[in-house]
Amino acid sequence: MSAPNAGVPAHWPAPFAASPVDATVSVPGSKSLTNRYLVLAALAEGRSRLRAPLHSRDSELMVSALRSLGATVTEIAGDGAFGPDLLIDPLPPAAPGTRRVDCGLAGTVMRFVPPLAALAGGTTAFDGDPHARTRPMSAVIDALRALGVQVDDGGTGALPFTVTGSGHIAGGRLEIDAGASSQFVSALLLAAPRFDDGLHLVHRGSTVPSPDHIAMTVAVLRGVGVDVDDSVPNEWRVAPGPVAAFDATVEPDLSNAGPFLAAALVAGGTVRMTGWPASTTQVGDKWRTILPALGARVELADGTLTVTGTGSIRGADLADTSELAPTVAAVCALAASPSTLTGIAHLRGHETDRLAALVTEINRLGGDAEETADGLVIRPAPLHAGTWETYADHRMATAGALIGLAVPGVVVRDIETTAKTLPQFPELWRQLTRTAEA
Repeated sequence: MSAPNAGVPAHWPAPFAASPVDATVSVPGSKSLTNRYLVLAALAEGRSRLRAPLHSRDSELMVSALRSLGATVTEIAGDGAFGPDLLIDPLPPAAPGTRRVDCGLAGTVMRFVPPLAALAGGTTAFDGDPHARTRPMSAVIDALRALGVQVDDGGTGALPFTVTGSGHIAGGRLEIDAGASSQFVSALLLAAPRFDDGLHLVHRGSTVPSPDHIAMTVAVLRGVGVDVDDSVPNEWRVAPGPVAAFDATVEPDLSNAGPFLAAALVAGGTVRMTGWPASTTQVGDKWRTILPALGARVELADGTLTVTGTGSIRGADLADTSELAPTVAAVCALAASPSTLTGIAHLRGHETDRLAALVTEINRLGGDAEETADGLVIRPAPLHAGTWETYADHRMATAGALIGLAVPGVVVRDIETTAKTLPQFPELWRQLTRTAEA
């Protein structure tokens, strides 16, 4: 696993911006894309190469999980600025055995890997961090059982559990309720090409959150030659067949780019983010519309997204901000008018209950935030110094750092939790804010 941020204090004084920022920033590869590609490489017909992948706790937990199932993952030199490329040799034919998978706090590991474990055969025990045991898992567990896979969860519908597979899954039509997480859909779609009869997956229940992540899954499947039909809402048909070996370059993580871009709005000044794709399935591309709604000027040209603060932050009514919501909420806590964030009830089941955590921490610093049934209302209020708790949640940590740009004396507890998807965050943030220090 990546070494923690050496020398970073447990109580991290968030840098305060005494003047506008002026910085050009690059961020490592997308966690969502890295872990989807790793799963597909484990199912592919030959060796695959992943260029400029993310190297973080989440991605390394996925690599460790695939290795435990028998895949070979080798680091080789590449052109990425944040670590080596990866060569992946796929899972061997199914064989009996007993193994363990540490999910950490990675939703992609705890949800994407169990179907692979069933295909690998033998018995695989899954567990993770204490917070991981509270994350919704029943949709994947129930789906595997409906597909004929033996799962022992002690009746909890959560971690820890064991999967005992025969080495194949029949597939066919399957109904699930994926209202708690889009990852339930992605987990089944990614493994479905290896099912004997493919998969006809039907969602029954409330709206599936984060549809952008399902669209990403469909896109990467099609990119490796898998036939996916998503023409009917809430239904996906994946044909059985081979997964082609591939050579893919991972886009920068646009969700992790958010706090850096928002710094231009919070501190004033300009931030340029390099490597921005012309088209993408990443939910982080929404920054191009979210930040202008909050008062920034945004321009995309020649692969660089430039965000410039206008001297004021205005509140906004924003829907379906998904994993971007903690950063959005941090900006809204500094706005001159009220904001309403809707369509994010599923964040209660993320690394922590993000809605409760955001309300608690914003109000701890003197803010005025409250939960609604499916989101947050944040009203203007003067913020003051204090400690910002992170709840072992990387996006809570970066939200606290962002507020600290505008509010002197904010201390973020456990900034090292950013190693989940961005181990370099403290140093990148320090580089960003050096241009704004007194």
